[in-house]
Amino acid sequence: MRTLLSLTLLGLAIHLPAFGAAEPEAPTGFLSRPAVTAPNFMAATANPYATEAARSVLADGGSAVDGAIAAQMVLTLTEPQSSGIGGGLFLVMWDAQAQRLVTLDGRETAPASARPDLFLDSQGQPAGFMDAVIGGRSVGVPGVIAALYDAHQRYGELPWPSLLAPAIALAEEGFEVSPRLAALLARELNPGLLRPGAANAYFYPQGKPLQAGDTLTNPALAKTLKRIAQQGPDGFYRGPVAQAMVEAVQNDPSHPGGLSLTDLAGYQPKWRAPVCAPYREYQVCGMGPPSSGGVTVGQILGLLAPHQLATVKPNSDTFLHLFSQASRLAYADRNRYLADSDFVTVPVAQLLAPEYLLARQALIPKQRDQGKAVAGEMAVKPSADGTQALPSTTHLVMADRKGNLLSMTSSIEMGFGSSVMVGGFLLNNQLTDFSRVPGPDTAPAANRVEAGKRPRSSMAPTIVLDGHGAPLLAIGSPGGSRIISYVAQTTIAILGWNMSLEAAMALPRVSHRNDYLALESGQPWQGTEKAMSDRGYRVKLVPLNSGVQVIRKTPSGWEGAADPRREGLASGG
Repeated sequence: MRTLLSLTLLGLAIHLPAFGAAEPEAPTGFLSRPAVTAPNFMAATANPYATEAARSVLADGGSAVDGAIAAQMVLTLTEPQSSGIGGGLFLVMWDAQAQRLVTLDGRETAPASARPDLFLDSQGQPAGFMDAVIGGRSVGVPGVIAALYDAHQRYGELPWPSLLAPAIALAEEGFEVSPRLAALLARELNPGLLRPGAANAYFYPQGKPLQAGDTLTNPALAKTLKRIAQQGPDGFYRGPVAQAMVEAVQNDPSHPGGLSLTDLAGYQPKWRAPVCAPYREYQVCGMGPPSSGGVTVGQILGLLAPHQLATVKPNSDTFLHLFSQASRLAYADRNRYLADSDFVTVPVAQLLAPEYLLARQALIPKQRDQGKAVAGEMAVKPSADGTQALPSTTHLVMADRKGNLLSMTSSIEMGFGSSVMVGGFLLNNQLTDFSRVPGPDTAPAANRVEAGKRPRSSMAPTIVLDGHGAPLLAIGSPGGSRIISYVAQTTIAILGWNMSLEAAMALPRVSHRNDYLALESGQPWQGTEKAMSDRGYRVKLVPLNSGVQVIRKTPSGWEGAADPRREGLASGG
């Protein structure tokens, strides 16, 4: 059938699973999806088409970076609600030849015209979140193409054009609309898509949302990707594609933005030092600022280190209490101190220092919730902010024949981004990841809007090193500001409880962002909600729709797994 044509051309015919139907269950009654093993290479992404594109590239001798490029281009097409070339990314990689970790910041930047009052109305009041999201005002300078090209220049094995070929073929020949994409459109998740324009025509043809199983082509995206394949970043940041982005943003009918050709031409990704924190005998390493992921995951694990979690039952009320208390303290620090370190002083070393964590550990009560935590005292004194981040985004992991291991999270922020669509792809709304309230002049918010600044992110691509300093695990997740919770909890499950990847991925999710205890709805908590309420917690059952992808090094090669809550797939060879 035509919907399988492009995947067949890539080497494997895959029928997308019917995720609206009942999932296979683990013995515990939770969702599960078997892990897979392979001797030489492994890929796990949020979409089967993307996984197969990456697997094919890795099989042809491509590097982990090559596989990530091929997957991201396909995700732009098949998972447009979550990420794409109109957004940004963070990449963490173990460089096998150099025997070291490297991290790449491909986060969006604020246009030169952006000011701290970007999201304030004429009375100085912050715009509502959804009002801020929709339209050109929220669009930051995209970083995906520049970052991936830079990574390819350093670590690529196959020619750049060949890595875009799978996405181009799918865009021209057609792909099968997934149940998840169709469901989000039916829910009208992003009301910006209902405005007349390119996005509405693409996602709601004849006024009706795309249906699961529909065959969808995107000739406009194919044309854009062909230009990028031939010209590299210049095909995106200069010329007709750049001009189309600027015109769409500046002429947006809802909220015009300030993106300019100069902003696009001047974008630069940045290689930054990784942030590592000890957990038991391991080193858990991730992105530093402007991501809050590496620091906050490290703090949670560091705060839990004195507790013998191996003797604590997974997701018991004892664990939930300890995890919640560590999380509330870490999120309090995150909300006050974490921001773009090129613009503000971020006390990364102090936040992860053993003596600081020891003092914070003393604030974890033995039995009962203590309410909202206050950030620790540092030399810098910014005001806190409550920036929202919605649970979109995507994550992928790659391992290649040479031993390179990659973890990458990318996003356009809100599902379907700003809803501004040009050249067959959606533009991000990442400027809403800044604090909409800039704070007082005497103590401005560290994450306030500033020209050229990168908004704080919760994305937490992570690589764990074993006791000998060798790469053991690549992990990450989508999920907005709850990404940190998902990564920390799953890391504990694998390293602390020695769970199989399958069991760790199926483990019911929990989250505490210094607000309330969120338990994943639809899971058999068997009295846990009452037990935690008795401990003084405000408990909510909510759909914690994580999308964890993980690869683990084994004596015989690699093991990979994808979160059963989404449409992800792991595959190797």
